Amino acid sequence: MPQYTDDEIRNMPKITCKIAGDYLGISPMAVSIGMRNNLLPVGFAIHNEERDRKWSESWTYHIVPERMIAYKFGRVSEIQVHYIEKSLNTIIEQFELMKKDLLFLLSENAE
Repeated sequence: MPQYTDDEIRNMPKITCKIAGDYLGISPMAVSIGMRNNLLPVGFAIHNEERDRKWSESWTYHIVPERMIAYKFGRVSEIQVHYIEKSLNTIIEQFELMKKDLLFLLSENAE
């Protein structure tokens, strides 16, 4: 199991569940399941329902380096994570509404 330094984690362009597991000392599966169930506050997991296949589900994971480092050292409280997640959900909801409005306008202009 490779050991990563905090600086190596900060400088990675993308952190996979395998890297996160190695860094935190847990399995990659524990990272993915923890993120899916909002039990591991190191980033967020997005369920790609359109890409689900018959026997498996499709998920995308975004691991935030500073959150993972803070979690490892016990500096991330659930209250902080809750507010971060709530803010992200608000941003996503607003983006989805803007996207629907744009698609509606484009469909009206095409007619």
